[in-house]
Amino acid sequence: MTNLCYVTAHGRLFRARRQAAMKINTSFPMVHMKNPHSIEIFVPGRVCLFGEHSDWAGAFRRTNPDIQPGQVIIAGTNQGIHAVVAPRKGVFHVKSTLPGGLVEEISLPMEPEALAAAAKEGSFFSYAAGVAHVMKIFYQVDGLDIDNDWTTLPVKKGLSSSAAFCVLVARAFNLAYGLKLTVRAEMEAAYQGEILTPSRCGRMDQGCAYGQGPVLMTFDGDQLATRKLAVSRPVYLLIADLKAKKDTVRILSDLTAAYPMPRTEADRLAHDYLGRINQTLVLRAVHLLEEGDAEGLGRLMTEAQGEFDRCLGPLCPEELTAPRLHTILADETVKRYAWGGKGIGSQGDGCVQLIAKSPEEREKLRVYLEGTLKLDCFNLDILPPATVRKAIIPAAGIGSRMFPGSRAVKKELFPVVTPEGECKPVIQLIVEEALSAGVEEIAIVVGPGEASQIREFFSPVPAAIRSRLSEKAQAQCRHLEELGKRVTFIEQPEPLGFGHAVYCAREWVGDEPVLLLLGDHIYRSATETSCATQLLEAYRRLGGRCVLSVCQVPRDMVHCYGTLTGTWSDRAKTLLDVTEFAEKPSLDYARGHLAVEGLPSDVFLCVFGQYVLTPDLFQVLGRQIDANVRQKNEFQLTTALDELRASQGLCALAVAGTHFDMGQPAEYLDSLMQYAQKRR
Repeated sequence: MTNLCYVTAHGRLFRARRQAAMKINTSFPMVHMKNPHSIEIFVPGRVCLFGEHSDWAGAFRRTNPDIQPGQVIIAGTNQGIHAVVAPRKGVFHVKSTLPGGLVEEISLPMEPEALAAAAKEGSFFSYAAGVAHVMKIFYQVDGLDIDNDWTTLPVKKGLSSSAAFCVLVARAFNLAYGLKLTVRAEMEAAYQGEILTPSRCGRMDQGCAYGQGPVLMTFDGDQLATRKLAVSRPVYLLIADLKAKKDTVRILSDLTAAYPMPRTEADRLAHDYLGRINQTLVLRAVHLLEEGDAEGLGRLMTEAQGEFDRCLGPLCPEELTAPRLHTILADETVKRYAWGGKGIGSQGDGCVQLIAKSPEEREKLRVYLEGTLKLDCFNLDILPPATVRKAIIPAAGIGSRMFPGSRAVKKELFPVVTPEGECKPVIQLIVEEALSAGVEEIAIVVGPGEASQIREFFSPVPAAIRSRLSEKAQAQCRHLEELGKRVTFIEQPEPLGFGHAVYCAREWVGDEPVLLLLGDHIYRSATETSCATQLLEAYRRLGGRCVLSVCQVPRDMVHCYGTLTGTWSDRAKTLLDVTEFAEKPSLDYARGHLAVEGLPSDVFLCVFGQYVLTPDLFQVLGRQIDANVRQKNEFQLTTALDELRASQGLCALAVAGTHFDMGQPAEYLDSLMQYAQKRR
């Protein structure tokens, strides 16, 4: 199931997938909102795999630099909060349907005083009111309708149900009013909103904004660093509600009494655990996650629980002795099916997480815990990024900039001389680029009646002609036939833009990530690894997030390309967290909004022509097409990517290589000369 996605309220695809994934009855009441700008949002809960309490401990570095930075690993749960949202004039209205059918509802004037008062009351909707207050003060938004029509996340069990609702409200305002906030900015708004309430939360709680998949978070005073982790093999967790009481406020109060300066030996032990010991545990956990070593992770969880009990338990024995938790962890039947486990969140008798030995063993464990011990259980799967098996090449444009040459032959069939002295059309070089990255199937999007031109190129050469070719050329004939077996043609019925052309391939792509290559660019890597392969490797390192390739472009060309800015996320300055994205901006706009730290003046990062898109992107495109969101009368991919960036983040890779523009006469001529030269 997709973990961060949104479509129009009238779009049935999202809800159908949601129901199928959760195996619910399709007679579940639907929400049909008349507002065409309605957006459907899902925010998961989060489970802290390792490092609980070190988030607030690391924040004390502001006053005591001897404290070590806190580190945690979180992962979004399969369960969460669903809502349909839409702008509303002057009113903040929230309706929430709870499990069992109970409905809670509130309407407040969209005024700071009223929202702040509701937040301080500590009532059912305090969290929502607190975040709405923050959004009103800092972003001057108007009102909002939120219909929380479905919730599958247990509350008050260490799974950040309150934080998930806060993130949902921040994201709802962000998307409804086009604020273009990053995930980090949403998290900050959610945090500031929650601390206006009587709740006690840490910044880690809002990590549910990152969706499913493990994330490493480092807390250094007021600074927060995040890194998405990728796993190489599945890890299957079972979460069980212990159905016992715990007092989170008491736990936090007793533990924070040891900060910022340790006064007793017990205080010093707590500092050591939440600093040095925790960092060692988290570092080992990162390695085991990336290796997909479920057995090692289970044993490490058991070890971490023991260290927690030894170092922190004495500070709050009434809550952290947790007899229910430790009974489960010591149960021989549990040990038979699980590699190990530990408590969740603030610890105590809230929930337990167990790493199952296999999906089958997890089911046996669930049956035992639910049937014999009467606990409520749910699954959490930490999965490797889906393999990119497919690629899309849009080739439906009329080639207006290459007219009248494009009248004689599609620009994708224009010839190029390779460094090896072979003459190949543009489309062949692009298909070969995709295949070099391990792609298995390729869809070429064409206009009405255009498939025959390209299909003919990949078809068998008549025997009479083939017999007259050289042996090398005959080998190329066989090669082209093999390429043709990988190619599917998809028709774009109307020329409605690049984003629309990509969207036409949605059914062919299905619920998979896909590589997208521009139909009028060819590529040369500066290394032995192809540009497309570099991009797919980045996609895996980033845990399966949307990622696009970028290159440096001088000021006189910035108006020709999608241009972006952001912050570097690695020391080598090859990976960028995108903060803004503009389609073919003016130079003045680029100078004012799109400069990137470390680049020379008037040099910008522009799209290289290769993307890895996740299924969420097609949801966004569908919503924008339904709502008729256009730029220059076309549906743009850039617009959809920027919306996806706002909801779940977007990354860019500075590719080690060069792209050659084959879609403009002067650039085509220059590309012919440059591409034919052998790489030095």
